[in-house]
Amino acid sequence: MKQLENLIESIIDRVNINLRETGFDVGPYIRKTIPLNQLVKFYAIYGITSQHPLHLHFSRSNLDGSYFLGKCTVDNSVLHKSDIRGDELKAKGDLFHFQGSKIPLREDEIIRVKDAYLIKTLVHCYSHDPESLEEFLIQNTVSMHYANIHGSPMEGCFLGPFSTVDLTTIHDCIIGAFAYLQVGELSHERVEPGKIWIKAGDLFDFSYCFPGEILDKYITLEPGQSPRGIFMDFVEARKTDFQEVFDVVPLKVPIAVPRNASLNRYALVKGESHIGENVLVVQRAYLENARLGKGANAQENCYIIDSRLEGNNVMAHGAKIINARLEKNVFVGFNSFLQGKQNNPLTIGKLSIIMPHTIIDLDEPLNIPAEHLVWGYIRNAKDLAEHSISIKELSQVEGEFTLGAMNFQGKGSRLVQAFQHRIEHILEANGAFFDGGQNKGHAQMEKDISFTIIHPYSKGPRKGLYPTIDIRP
Repeated sequence: MKQLENLIESIIDRVNINLRETGFDVGPYIRKTIPLNQLVKFYAIYGITSQHPLHLHFSRSNLDGSYFLGKCTVDNSVLHKSDIRGDELKAKGDLFHFQGSKIPLREDEIIRVKDAYLIKTLVHCYSHDPESLEEFLIQNTVSMHYANIHGSPMEGCFLGPFSTVDLTTIHDCIIGAFAYLQVGELSHERVEPGKIWIKAGDLFDFSYCFPGEILDKYITLEPGQSPRGIFMDFVEARKTDFQEVFDVVPLKVPIAVPRNASLNRYALVKGESHIGENVLVVQRAYLENARLGKGANAQENCYIIDSRLEGNNVMAHGAKIINARLEKNVFVGFNSFLQGKQNNPLTIGKLSIIMPHTIIDLDEPLNIPAEHLVWGYIRNAKDLAEHSISIKELSQVEGEFTLGAMNFQGKGSRLVQAFQHRIEHILEANGAFFDGGQNKGHAQMEKDISFTIIHPYSKGPRKGLYPTIDIRP
Protein backbone atom coordinates (compact mmCIF):
# COMPACT_ATOMS: atom_id res chain seq x y z
CA MET A 1 0.00 0.00 0.00
CA LYS A 2 2.91 2.35 0.74
CA GLN A 3 4.12 2.20 -2.87
CA LEU A 4 0.62 3.09 -4.06
CA GLU A 5 0.56 6.10 -1.72
CA ASN A 6 3.96 7.21 -3.03
CA LEU A 7 2.77 6.81 -6.61
CA ILE A 8 -0.23 9.10 -6.00
CA GLU A 9 1.95 11.76 -4.36
CA SER A 10 4.42 11.67 -7.26
CA ILE A 11 1.56 12.21 -9.73
CA ILE A 12 0.30 15.18 -7.70
CA ASP A 13 3.78 16.73 -7.74
CA ARG A 14 4.18 16.34 -11.49
CA VAL A 15 0.77 17.81 -12.32
CA ASN A 16 1.26 20.71 -9.92
CA ILE A 17 4.59 21.55 -11.56
CA ASN A 18 2.83 21.91 -14.89
CA LEU A 19 0.11 24.08 -13.34
CA ARG A 20 2.46 26.15 -11.13
CA GLU A 21 1.69 29.41 -12.98
CA THR A 22 -1.95 29.17 -11.86
CA GLY A 23 -1.18 28.18 -8.27
CA PHE A 24 -3.67 25.31 -8.67
CA ASP A 25 -3.10 22.29 -6.39
CA VAL A 26 -4.65 19.01 -7.58
CA GLY A 27 -3.82 17.24 -4.31
CA PRO A 28 -7.01 18.13 -2.36
CA TYR A 29 -9.15 16.93 -5.27
CA ILE A 30 -7.77 13.39 -5.38
CA ARG A 31 -6.13 12.44 -2.07
CA LYS A 32 -9.38 11.48 -0.34
CA THR A 33 -11.75 11.23 -3.30
CA ILE A 34 -11.04 7.52 -3.82
CA PRO A 35 -9.94 5.83 -0.54
CA LEU A 36 -6.93 3.57 -0.93
CA ASN A 37 -8.93 0.55 0.18
CA GLN A 38 -11.16 1.12 -2.87
CA LEU A 39 -8.16 1.08 -5.21
CA VAL A 40 -7.23 -2.48 -4.27
CA LYS A 41 -10.63 -4.15 -4.65
CA PHE A 42 -11.24 -4.57 -8.37
CA TYR A 43 -9.71 -6.42 -11.27
CA ALA A 44 -8.76 -4.82 -14.58
CA ILE A 45 -10.27 -6.04 -17.87
CA TYR A 46 -8.66 -6.40 -21.29
CA GLY A 47 -10.79 -6.88 -24.38
CA ILE A 48 -9.36 -8.95 -27.22
CA THR A 49 -10.55 -9.21 -30.81
CA SER A 50 -8.81 -10.27 -33.98
CA GLN A 51 -8.96 -6.63 -35.14
CA HIS A 52 -7.33 -5.29 -31.98
CA PRO A 53 -4.26 -7.38 -31.05
CA LEU A 54 -3.40 -7.15 -27.37
CA HIS A 55 -0.34 -5.00 -26.65
CA LEU A 56 -0.20 -3.89 -23.02
CA HIS A 57 2.58 -2.61 -20.79
CA PHE A 58 2.22 -1.61 -17.15
CA SER A 59 4.87 -0.43 -14.71
CA ARG A 60 4.21 0.68 -11.11
CA SER A 61 0.59 1.42 -12.00
CA ASN A 62 -2.80 0.90 -10.40
CA LEU A 63 -5.47 -0.08 -12.93
CA ASP A 64 -8.38 -0.61 -10.57
CA GLY A 65 -11.54 -1.72 -12.36
CA SER A 66 -10.44 -0.27 -15.71
CA TYR A 67 -11.12 -1.60 -19.21
CA PHE A 68 -8.71 -1.69 -22.15
CA LEU A 69 -9.11 -2.44 -25.83
CA GLY A 70 -6.20 -2.14 -28.26
CA LYS A 71 -2.58 -1.08 -27.84
CA CYS A 72 -1.89 0.71 -24.58
CA THR A 73 1.13 1.57 -22.42
CA VAL A 74 0.60 2.74 -18.84
CA ASP A 75 3.50 4.03 -16.72
CA ASN A 76 3.30 5.31 -13.13
CA SER A 77 -0.42 6.09 -13.32
CA VAL A 78 -3.58 5.41 -11.35
CA LEU A 79 -6.67 4.51 -13.38
CA HIS A 80 -9.88 3.98 -11.39
CA LYS A 81 -12.75 2.41 -13.36
CA SER A 82 -11.65 4.16 -16.54
CA ASP A 83 -12.17 2.91 -20.10
CA ILE A 84 -9.29 3.12 -22.56
CA ARG A 85 -10.47 2.46 -26.12
CA GLY A 86 -7.98 1.95 -28.92
CA ASP A 87 -10.37 0.66 -31.56
CA GLU A 88 -9.55 3.54 -33.92
CA LEU A 89 -5.76 3.45 -33.56
CA LYS A 90 -3.83 3.94 -36.78
CA ALA A 91 -1.51 1.23 -38.08
CA LYS A 92 1.98 1.31 -39.54
CA GLY A 93 1.78 2.45 -43.15
CA ASP A 94 -1.56 4.25 -42.77
CA LEU A 95 -1.67 7.70 -44.34
CA PHE A 96 -2.70 10.65 -42.21
CA HIS A 97 -4.27 13.39 -44.32
CA PHE A 98 -3.58 16.92 -43.11
CA GLN A 99 -3.93 20.17 -45.07
CA GLY A 100 -3.19 18.49 -48.38
CA SER A 101 -0.32 16.36 -47.05
CA LYS A 102 -0.31 12.57 -46.74
CA ILE A 103 1.88 11.55 -43.81
CA PRO A 104 2.66 7.80 -43.46
CA LEU A 105 2.88 6.28 -39.98
CA ARG A 106 6.28 4.73 -39.25
CA GLU A 107 4.93 2.47 -36.47
CA ASP A 108 1.61 1.31 -35.11
CA GLU A 109 -0.02 4.00 -33.02
CA ILE A 110 -0.32 3.36 -29.26
CA ILE A 111 -2.08 5.05 -26.36
CA ARG A 112 0.32 6.03 -23.58
CA VAL A 113 -0.87 7.14 -20.14
CA LYS A 114 2.05 8.42 -18.06
CA ASP A 115 2.09 9.97 -14.57
CA ALA A 116 -1.66 10.52 -14.60
CA TYR A 117 -4.66 9.88 -12.34
CA LEU A 118 -7.87 9.20 -14.28
CA ILE A 119 -11.08 8.66 -12.28
CA LYS A 120 -13.97 7.00 -14.15
CA THR A 121 -12.72 8.66 -17.32
CA LEU A 122 -13.42 7.60 -20.90
CA VAL A 123 -10.38 7.76 -23.21
CA HIS A 124 -11.12 7.17 -26.89
CA CYS A 125 -8.29 7.42 -29.36
CA TYR A 126 -9.51 9.14 -32.49
CA SER A 127 -6.31 11.07 -32.92
CA HIS A 128 -5.93 14.17 -35.05
CA ASP A 129 -2.56 15.68 -34.08
CA PRO A 130 -0.09 15.57 -37.02
CA GLU A 131 2.82 16.20 -34.64
CA SER A 132 2.28 12.93 -32.74
CA LEU A 133 1.04 10.24 -35.09
CA GLU A 134 2.54 7.15 -33.46
CA GLU A 135 1.74 7.99 -29.82
CA PHE A 136 -1.48 9.27 -28.26
CA LEU A 137 -0.12 10.72 -25.00
CA ILE A 138 -1.85 11.61 -21.74
CA GLN A 139 0.80 12.79 -19.30
CA ASN A 140 0.97 14.62 -15.95
CA THR A 141 -2.81 14.90 -15.89
CA VAL A 142 -5.65 14.46 -13.38
CA SER A 143 -9.13 13.76 -14.67
CA MET A 144 -12.19 13.62 -12.40
CA HIS A 145 -15.38 11.56 -12.50
CA TYR A 146 -17.03 10.87 -15.87
CA ALA A 147 -14.83 13.16 -17.91
CA ASN A 148 -14.23 12.33 -21.58
CA ILE A 149 -10.86 12.49 -23.32
CA HIS A 150 -11.73 12.00 -26.98
CA GLY A 151 -8.97 12.22 -29.57
CA SER A 152 -7.22 14.73 -27.32
CA PRO A 153 -3.59 14.28 -26.29
CA MET A 154 -2.75 16.33 -23.22
CA GLU A 155 0.01 17.17 -20.78
CA GLY A 156 -0.11 18.94 -17.44
CA CYS A 157 -3.87 19.31 -17.15
CA PHE A 158 -6.77 19.05 -14.68
CA LEU A 159 -10.20 18.00 -15.95
CA GLY A 160 -13.23 18.57 -13.75
CA PRO A 161 -16.08 16.05 -13.38
CA PHE A 162 -18.28 15.50 -16.46
CA SER A 163 -15.99 17.66 -18.60
CA THR A 164 -15.05 16.75 -22.16
CA VAL A 165 -11.98 17.56 -24.21
CA ASP A 166 -12.75 16.61 -27.81
CA LEU A 167 -10.30 16.62 -30.73
CA THR A 168 -8.19 19.23 -28.95
CA THR A 169 -4.53 19.13 -27.95
CA ILE A 170 -4.11 20.83 -24.57
CA HIS A 171 -1.12 21.76 -22.43
CA ASP A 172 -1.11 23.08 -18.85
CA CYS A 173 -4.86 23.78 -18.75
CA ILE A 174 -7.60 23.62 -16.11
CA ILE A 175 -10.95 22.50 -17.51
CA GLY A 176 -13.92 23.21 -15.23
CA ALA A 177 -16.73 20.82 -14.34
CA PHE A 178 -19.12 20.06 -17.22
CA ALA A 179 -17.10 22.19 -19.65
CA TYR A 180 -16.88 21.03 -23.26
CA LEU A 181 -13.91 21.98 -25.40
CA GLN A 182 -13.26 21.43 -29.11
CA VAL A 183 -10.90 24.15 -30.30
CA GLY A 184 -7.97 22.38 -31.96
CA GLU A 185 -5.21 23.43 -29.56
CA LEU A 186 -5.06 25.24 -26.22
CA SER A 187 -2.26 26.08 -23.79
CA HIS A 188 -2.10 27.71 -20.35
CA GLU A 189 -5.82 28.42 -20.15
CA ARG A 190 -8.45 28.04 -17.46
CA VAL A 191 -11.84 27.10 -18.93
CA GLU A 192 -14.69 27.97 -16.57
CA PRO A 193 -17.21 25.34 -15.43
CA GLY A 194 -20.12 24.82 -17.80
CA LYS A 195 -18.52 26.55 -20.78
CA ILE A 196 -19.31 24.99 -24.17
CA TRP A 197 -16.76 26.12 -26.74
CA ILE A 198 -16.39 24.85 -30.31
CA LYS A 199 -13.98 26.62 -32.62
CA ALA A 200 -12.47 25.81 -36.02
CA GLY A 201 -9.90 28.43 -36.94
CA ASP A 202 -11.53 31.35 -38.74
CA LEU A 203 -14.48 29.24 -39.95
CA PHE A 204 -16.67 29.37 -36.86
CA ASP A 205 -16.70 29.93 -33.11
CA PHE A 206 -19.65 28.73 -30.97
CA SER A 207 -19.75 29.49 -27.25
CA TYR A 208 -22.24 29.22 -24.41
CA CYS A 209 -21.85 29.07 -20.63
CA PHE A 210 -24.33 27.70 -18.11
CA PRO A 211 -25.33 30.11 -15.34
CA GLY A 212 -23.50 29.19 -12.15
CA GLU A 213 -26.65 28.84 -10.06
CA ILE A 214 -28.05 26.35 -12.59
CA LEU A 215 -24.88 24.33 -13.01
CA ASP A 216 -24.32 24.00 -9.25
CA LYS A 217 -27.55 22.00 -8.95
CA TYR A 218 -26.31 19.44 -11.46
CA ILE A 219 -22.59 19.20 -10.71
CA THR A 220 -20.21 21.02 -8.41
CA LEU A 221 -16.70 20.27 -7.16
CA GLU A 222 -14.89 21.61 -4.11
CA PRO A 223 -11.42 20.74 -2.78
CA GLY A 224 -11.39 17.83 -0.36
CA GLN A 225 -14.87 16.63 -1.37
CA SER A 226 -16.27 14.26 -3.95
CA PRO A 227 -18.30 15.83 -6.79
CA ARG A 228 -21.97 16.27 -5.96
CA GLY A 229 -25.21 17.27 -7.64
CA ILE A 230 -28.00 15.76 -9.75
CA PHE A 231 -25.57 14.11 -12.19
CA MET A 232 -23.72 12.29 -9.42
CA ASP A 233 -26.97 11.30 -7.70
CA PHE A 234 -28.21 9.86 -11.00
CA VAL A 235 -25.21 7.59 -11.61
CA GLU A 236 -24.71 6.67 -7.94
CA ALA A 237 -28.33 5.48 -7.71
CA ARG A 238 -27.53 2.87 -10.40
CA LYS A 239 -24.07 1.92 -9.20
CA THR A 240 -25.23 -1.24 -7.42
CA ASP A 241 -26.67 -2.62 -10.66
CA PHE A 242 -23.30 -2.24 -12.37
CA GLN A 243 -21.48 -3.75 -9.40
CA GLU A 244 -23.41 -6.97 -9.93
CA VAL A 245 -22.35 -7.05 -13.60
CA PHE A 246 -18.68 -6.81 -12.67
CA ASP A 247 -18.87 -9.16 -9.68
CA VAL A 248 -20.28 -12.03 -11.77
CA VAL A 249 -19.92 -11.81 -15.53
CA PRO A 250 -23.16 -13.15 -17.06
CA LEU A 251 -22.72 -16.12 -19.37
CA LYS A 252 -26.16 -15.76 -20.95
CA VAL A 253 -27.14 -12.81 -23.11
CA PRO A 254 -30.00 -11.03 -21.23
CA ILE A 255 -32.00 -10.20 -24.38
CA ALA A 256 -32.11 -11.29 -28.00
CA VAL A 257 -29.32 -9.72 -30.09
CA PRO A 258 -29.30 -9.87 -33.92
CA ARG A 259 -26.26 -11.47 -35.53
CA ASN A 260 -25.14 -8.15 -36.95
CA ALA A 261 -25.43 -6.26 -33.63
CA SER A 262 -23.23 -6.22 -30.52
CA LEU A 263 -24.07 -6.14 -26.80
CA ASN A 264 -21.00 -6.01 -24.55
CA ARG A 265 -21.18 -8.37 -21.59
CA TYR A 266 -20.14 -5.49 -19.32
CA ALA A 267 -23.19 -3.45 -20.35
CA LEU A 268 -26.29 -3.53 -18.15
CA VAL A 269 -29.74 -4.38 -19.52
CA LYS A 270 -32.93 -4.20 -17.45
CA GLY A 271 -36.66 -4.33 -18.06
CA GLU A 272 -38.27 -4.73 -21.46
CA SER A 273 -35.42 -3.68 -23.71
CA HIS A 274 -34.94 -4.35 -27.43
CA ILE A 275 -31.89 -4.19 -29.70
CA GLY A 276 -32.31 -3.91 -33.46
CA GLU A 277 -29.98 -4.72 -36.33
CA ASN A 278 -26.56 -3.06 -36.54
CA VAL A 279 -26.90 -1.71 -32.99
CA LEU A 280 -23.76 -1.20 -30.89
CA VAL A 281 -23.94 -1.31 -27.07
CA VAL A 282 -20.53 -1.05 -25.41
CA GLN A 283 -19.21 -1.66 -21.90
CA ARG A 284 -20.71 0.41 -19.06
CA ALA A 285 -23.76 1.35 -21.14
CA TYR A 286 -27.06 1.15 -19.23
CA LEU A 287 -30.36 0.15 -20.86
CA GLU A 288 -33.65 0.01 -18.98
CA ASN A 289 -36.91 -0.36 -20.88
CA ALA A 290 -34.99 0.93 -23.87
CA ARG A 291 -35.72 0.27 -27.52
CA LEU A 292 -32.84 0.82 -29.94
CA GLY A 293 -33.78 0.82 -33.63
CA LYS A 294 -31.54 -0.23 -36.50
CA GLY A 295 -28.11 1.43 -36.44
CA ALA A 296 -28.51 3.17 -33.07
CA ASN A 297 -25.76 3.01 -30.46
CA ALA A 298 -25.09 3.36 -26.73
CA GLN A 299 -21.53 4.31 -25.87
CA GLU A 300 -19.65 4.16 -22.56
CA ASN A 301 -21.51 5.72 -19.62
CA CYS A 302 -24.67 6.19 -21.70
CA TYR A 303 -27.98 5.66 -19.93
CA ILE A 304 -31.13 5.02 -21.96
CA ILE A 305 -34.18 4.61 -19.72
CA ASP A 306 -37.86 4.32 -20.69
CA SER A 307 -36.95 5.65 -24.12
CA ARG A 308 -37.17 4.76 -27.79
CA LEU A 309 -34.53 5.44 -30.44
CA GLU A 310 -35.99 5.02 -33.91
CA GLY A 311 -32.73 4.29 -35.73
CA ASN A 312 -29.28 5.61 -36.75
CA ASN A 313 -29.17 7.59 -33.51
CA VAL A 314 -25.74 8.56 -32.21
CA MET A 315 -25.36 8.66 -28.43
CA ALA A 316 -21.95 10.16 -27.67
CA HIS A 317 -20.05 9.07 -24.56
CA GLY A 318 -21.91 9.85 -21.33
CA ALA A 319 -25.24 10.84 -22.90
CA LYS A 320 -28.33 10.18 -20.77
CA ILE A 321 -31.84 9.76 -22.21
CA ILE A 322 -34.87 9.34 -19.92
CA ASN A 323 -38.54 9.23 -20.94
CA ALA A 324 -37.86 10.32 -24.48
CA ARG A 325 -38.44 9.34 -28.09
CA LEU A 326 -35.80 10.16 -30.65
CA GLU A 327 -36.78 10.05 -34.29
CA LYS A 328 -34.28 8.80 -36.86
CA ASN A 329 -30.79 10.26 -37.21
CA VAL A 330 -30.87 12.33 -34.03
CA PHE A 331 -27.42 13.08 -32.59
CA VAL A 332 -26.98 13.50 -28.81
CA GLY A 333 -23.62 14.96 -27.78
CA PHE A 334 -21.20 14.07 -25.00
CA ASN A 335 -22.53 14.04 -21.43
CA SER A 336 -25.89 15.53 -22.43
CA PHE A 337 -28.64 14.98 -19.87
CA LEU A 338 -32.09 14.71 -21.50
CA GLN A 339 -34.73 13.96 -18.90
CA GLY A 340 -38.37 13.89 -19.78
CA LYS A 341 -40.85 12.76 -17.17
CA GLN A 342 -43.59 10.16 -17.36
CA ASN A 343 -46.15 12.97 -17.52
CA ASN A 344 -43.79 15.33 -19.38
CA PRO A 345 -42.27 13.26 -22.19
CA LEU A 346 -39.62 14.51 -24.58
CA THR A 347 -39.75 14.01 -28.37
CA ILE A 348 -36.87 15.01 -30.65
CA GLY A 349 -37.50 15.33 -34.38
CA LYS A 350 -35.41 13.60 -37.03
CA LEU A 351 -31.98 14.92 -38.03
CA SER A 352 -31.78 17.20 -35.01
CA ILE A 353 -28.44 17.83 -33.29
CA ILE A 354 -28.35 18.02 -29.50
CA MET A 355 -25.12 19.81 -28.73
CA PRO A 356 -22.63 18.29 -26.27
CA HIS A 357 -23.39 19.00 -22.61
CA THR A 358 -27.00 20.04 -23.15
CA ILE A 359 -29.36 19.77 -20.16
CA ILE A 360 -33.07 19.17 -20.88
CA ASP A 361 -34.95 18.63 -17.60
CA LEU A 362 -38.61 19.09 -18.35
CA ASP A 363 -41.44 20.60 -16.33
CA GLU A 364 -43.87 20.22 -19.28
CA PRO A 365 -44.14 17.96 -22.37
CA LEU A 366 -41.80 19.09 -25.14
CA ASN A 367 -41.56 18.34 -28.85
CA ILE A 368 -38.34 19.52 -30.50
CA PRO A 369 -38.96 20.02 -34.24
CA ALA A 370 -36.99 18.11 -36.86
CA GLU A 371 -33.64 19.45 -38.08
CA HIS A 372 -32.87 21.76 -35.18
CA LEU A 373 -29.66 22.51 -33.30
CA VAL A 374 -30.21 22.57 -29.52
CA TRP A 375 -27.95 23.66 -26.64
CA GLY A 376 -27.97 24.93 -23.05
CA TYR A 377 -30.55 24.49 -20.28
CA ILE A 378 -34.15 23.72 -21.28
CA ARG A 379 -37.23 23.00 -19.15
CA ASN A 380 -40.08 23.97 -21.47
CA ALA A 381 -41.05 25.46 -24.83
CA LYS A 382 -40.09 28.96 -23.72
CA ASP A 383 -36.54 27.85 -22.91
CA LEU A 384 -36.34 25.92 -26.18
CA ALA A 385 -37.05 29.08 -28.17
CA GLU A 386 -33.96 30.71 -26.65
CA HIS A 387 -31.73 27.64 -26.91
CA SER A 388 -32.34 26.27 -30.40
CA ILE A 389 -32.24 27.22 -34.05
CA SER A 390 -33.28 25.42 -37.21
CA ILE A 391 -30.37 23.94 -39.10
CA LYS A 392 -31.56 25.73 -42.25
CA GLU A 393 -31.52 29.12 -40.50
CA LEU A 394 -28.11 28.49 -38.94
CA SER A 395 -26.70 27.51 -42.33
CA GLN A 396 -27.54 30.99 -43.60
CA VAL A 397 -25.64 32.79 -40.82
CA GLU A 398 -22.47 34.61 -41.86
CA GLY A 399 -20.80 36.81 -39.30
CA GLU A 400 -21.96 37.26 -35.71
CA PHE A 401 -25.17 35.78 -34.34
CA THR A 402 -26.40 35.89 -30.74
CA LEU A 403 -29.34 34.12 -29.14
CA GLY A 404 -29.69 34.42 -25.38
CA ALA A 405 -26.32 33.55 -23.82
CA MET A 406 -25.10 31.80 -26.99
CA ASN A 407 -22.69 33.63 -29.25
CA PHE A 408 -21.72 32.45 -32.72
CA GLN A 409 -19.21 33.94 -35.14
CA GLY A 410 -18.37 32.73 -38.62
CA LYS A 411 -20.20 30.63 -41.19
CA GLY A 412 -23.08 28.64 -39.79
CA SER A 413 -23.01 26.32 -42.79
CA ARG A 414 -19.51 25.16 -41.87
CA LEU A 415 -20.57 24.26 -38.31
CA VAL A 416 -23.52 22.29 -39.69
CA GLN A 417 -21.30 20.52 -42.24
CA ALA A 418 -18.75 19.64 -39.55
CA PHE A 419 -21.42 18.01 -37.40
CA GLN A 420 -23.04 16.18 -40.32
CA HIS A 421 -19.69 14.83 -41.50
CA ARG A 422 -18.81 13.64 -38.02
CA ILE A 423 -22.19 11.98 -37.46
CA GLU A 424 -21.80 10.12 -40.76
CA HIS A 425 -18.32 8.95 -39.71
CA ILE A 426 -19.58 7.69 -36.35
CA LEU A 427 -22.44 5.76 -37.92
CA GLU A 428 -20.08 4.22 -40.47
CA ALA A 429 -17.44 3.33 -37.85
CA ASN A 430 -20.08 1.77 -35.60
CA GLY A 431 -21.40 -0.44 -38.42
CA ALA A 432 -24.80 1.20 -38.75
CA PHE A 433 -24.61 0.86 -42.56
CA PHE A 434 -23.61 -2.83 -42.61
CA ASP A 435 -25.56 -4.62 -45.35
CA GLY A 436 -24.52 -8.20 -44.63
CA GLY A 437 -21.34 -8.01 -46.67
CA GLN A 438 -19.84 -4.53 -46.76
CA ASN A 439 -19.52 -1.62 -44.31
CA LYS A 440 -18.58 -3.65 -41.25
CA GLY A 441 -18.03 -1.60 -38.11
CA HIS A 442 -17.66 -1.98 -34.36
CA ALA A 443 -21.11 -3.56 -34.01
CA GLN A 444 -20.02 -6.46 -36.20
CA MET A 445 -16.29 -6.70 -35.43
CA GLU A 446 -16.60 -6.55 -31.63
CA LYS A 447 -19.46 -9.04 -31.41
CA ASP A 448 -17.07 -11.91 -30.61
CA ILE A 449 -14.87 -9.98 -28.18
CA SER A 450 -13.21 -12.02 -25.43
CA PHE A 451 -11.87 -10.80 -22.11
CA THR A 452 -9.02 -11.47 -19.75
CA ILE A 453 -8.52 -10.06 -16.25
CA ILE A 454 -5.64 -9.29 -13.90
CA HIS A 455 -5.62 -8.58 -10.17
CA PRO A 456 -3.35 -6.32 -8.07
CA TYR A 457 -0.96 -7.50 -5.36
CA SER A 458 -3.07 -8.29 -2.30
CA LYS A 459 -0.40 -7.95 0.41
CA GLY A 460 2.86 -6.25 1.27
CA PRO A 461 4.31 -2.89 0.21
CA ARG A 462 3.06 -3.39 -3.37
CA LYS A 463 -0.54 -3.90 -2.24
CA GLY A 464 -2.87 -2.22 -4.70
CA LEU A 465 -0.33 -2.08 -7.52
CA TYR A 466 -0.65 -4.31 -10.55
CA PRO A 467 2.24 -6.54 -11.63
CA THR A 468 4.47 -5.09 -14.31
CA ILE A 469 3.33 -6.82 -17.47
CA ASP A 470 4.34 -6.56 -21.10
CA ILE A 471 2.14 -8.43 -23.58
CA ARG A 472 2.66 -8.23 -27.33
CA PRO A 473 0.77 -10.02 -30.11
